[in-house]
Amino acid sequence: MKVLRIVGVARSTYYYQTSYKTAEKRVSEGRPIPGYSYTKQGTPVPDEQIQAWLLQFIENEGASYGYLKLTILLRRYYHLIINKKKVYRLCKAMKVLRPQRVKKIHYPKRLAQNRTVTASNQLWEADLKYGFITGEQRFFFILSIIDVYDRSIIDYHIGLRCEGKDAVQTLKQALWKRKHYATDQKPVIRTDNGPQFTSYAFQRACEELGIEHERIPNRTPNMNAHIEAFHRILQDECLSKHEFETYAEAYEEVAKFIRFYNETRIHSGIHFLSPHEFYKRKELIIPSIHL
Repeated sequence: MKVLRIVGVARSTYYYQTSYKTAEKRVSEGRPIPGYSYTKQGTPVPDEQIQAWLLQFIENEGASYGYLKLTILLRRYYHLIINKKKVYRLCKAMKVLRPQRVKKIHYPKRLAQNRTVTASNQLWEADLKYGFITGEQRFFFILSIIDVYDRSIIDYHIGLRCEGKDAVQTLKQALWKRKHYATDQKPVIRTDNGPQFTSYAFQRACEELGIEHERIPNRTPNMNAHIEAFHRILQDECLSKHEFETYAEAYEEVAKFIRFYNETRIHSGIHFLSPHEFYKRKELIIPSIHL
């Protein structure tokens, strides 16, 4: 390297220039696509044959397979040494890739906060209750929404199933009944962590309706005390007193009791009035509720 020292050229610069000039210019600066893959026995298999096998898998074993599962099948049945990236490229060339699933929006969980409730339609609580139909040997569901200030059951769902969409429908009906569907000031809805309330459908509906949805921490039913208390009353004064033979009978009795609770049954926390009476008497107030 004496010559390099004499001419004043660094050795690294010399070797870099040499390798750069002699290197072949390739597409994407990577190695060229070989057009075949090897089996475990060392036999080359052209890409055209691999594509034919892929189409055979898709037609015979179900179009629901994605490129990862197709890679596994090629390895299992034809003993190919092939990775998922190549299978993806071959499927893309044949336009047989399945559409990618749209990622659902993740709505952050909002924990229940300490609140001071001074009027109706500020804080609602929702929860689910189970009943049993003896004659049909199956359960039914009761989803209720209560206003924690005036104690009214604003709306409810009774059914042999209860999913996120049923919780959404019940919430929308409650907003209509209280004339808050199109207002800017909407109540906060507080629930536990049941699947109906953690569902994508319910969370998206709350976002679209402009309702703040908060969930109580696990094992803290006291933070949902008002709806828990109502369901305790429902159990003691209705469900435990009937042995339902049919779903129709269960529906009729529960609906009748909720009407009685709202319109007739007096409540010590609201001046010994029924919830509907208290709600209509705007001049009456009760001490602020701290939750």
